[in-house]
Amino acid sequence: MAASYRKARLKDLAFFRLILIGVLGIVLLVLLLRTSSFIDLISRYSIEADEPYIDSTDAGSVLTPSYNLLLNNSLKLPTQNKLSISLENRNRMPPRNLDLFPTLAKDHVVIVLYVHNRPQYLRAAVDSLSRVTGISETLLIVSHDGYFEEMNKIVDGIKFCQVKQIFAPYSPHIFADGFPGISPTDCKDKENPTKKKCVGTPDQYGNHRSPKIVSLKHHWWWMMNTVWDSLNETRRHSGHILFIEEDHYIYPNAYRNLQLLIKLKPKRCPHCYAANLAPWDVKSRGEGWDSLIAERMGNVGYSFNRTVWRKIHKKAKEFCWFDDYNWDITMWATVYPSFGSPVYSLRAPRTSAVHFGKCGLHQGQGQKAACLDNGSLNIAVDDIDKIPNIKSDWGVHILKHQAGYQPGFRGWGGWGDTRDRQLCLQFARMYFSSNVGGA
Repeated sequence: MAASYRKARLKDLAFFRLILIGVLGIVLLVLLLRTSSFIDLISRYSIEADEPYIDSTDAGSVLTPSYNLLLNNSLKLPTQNKLSISLENRNRMPPRNLDLFPTLAKDHVVIVLYVHNRPQYLRAAVDSLSRVTGISETLLIVSHDGYFEEMNKIVDGIKFCQVKQIFAPYSPHIFADGFPGISPTDCKDKENPTKKKCVGTPDQYGNHRSPKIVSLKHHWWWMMNTVWDSLNETRRHSGHILFIEEDHYIYPNAYRNLQLLIKLKPKRCPHCYAANLAPWDVKSRGEGWDSLIAERMGNVGYSFNRTVWRKIHKKAKEFCWFDDYNWDITMWATVYPSFGSPVYSLRAPRTSAVHFGKCGLHQGQGQKAACLDNGSLNIAVDDIDKIPNIKSDWGVHILKHQAGYQPGFRGWGGWGDTRDRQLCLQFARMYFSSNVGGA
């Protein structure tokens, strides 16, 4: 009896295994038919977990995350007008010049040029890019803070590489009658909301929001989230992306130098987060030493990879709540320090990019500094700036003691309105179904 019972039990177990294998086979078949969804699911969990800093250029073949391409239904974004909707639709258009440059180089570094409304500056920046060696190998993304016809025409004329335009659909510049633009009920200057019966939350100095000023931080944050997590052209890009502005003059050797820095970074400076084309001090042209330099990340020609972006994205609340309308000061004063270790960037001892802005949004450079005034630009480009001037056997000089924002710095203000802070957080949530940044 016992033997018969064991044989029957074994048959039952064998039958159960067959059923289990069959069910697993069906599940596997469904997953194979929906491979992209499966990968997206895995990616969703991997990017939310804390991950060690690695340079993805050294990581070999990696599984890159994929994100919701449609906006999260739970978002609380301003009601769009016709212009906002049309710009958002334009953002989905493929790059231009595909007939001239059908493929990108395998090791290409995507370039993002973010612009405001300074046509004379943009012409100079685009002209400098047209002279950069290797520019035809990559994709140039131009991110506009609103829609300005003259700026659009300049970008339309670019023929030296693949180019894609994106437009911030929630820019204050395209909302004429309400938030995030100017609303008739908004408080102005230092008005008291209770007495004036106006809307607004003042900053720490008692000043109410200025749409033109807050647009700088909104645009940068929207652009970062969109480029890394939404665009078909870049949302699976795991390598470095270079970010430049319309008042940056890029030297002919910049792209090749950047490729060298990215290649050398994991070997020469594995603790470096980024690679920079220019020194942190915008007035400096470099030390001219026979060594690479590791210093705090600058805001002229900076590049980093997706691993670094994930760390930044997790600090969305810190970024969006800090009372300073400058994105770069916000990063230096609150986001980078929250990483727990110095955020170094690797650069060459001689600059490959120059900040020439003096008029418009940026003020205060000395008269001898490079500046574009009345259509003229005075920037010297020597022969050494036309060829790669980095040597692979150089060591790294670390600049440990640098001037900067000390603990306790509360920001320069201009970013106190609760509506701006909430909109900023919505940008961080646009392509995710869950909360981010601890908010």
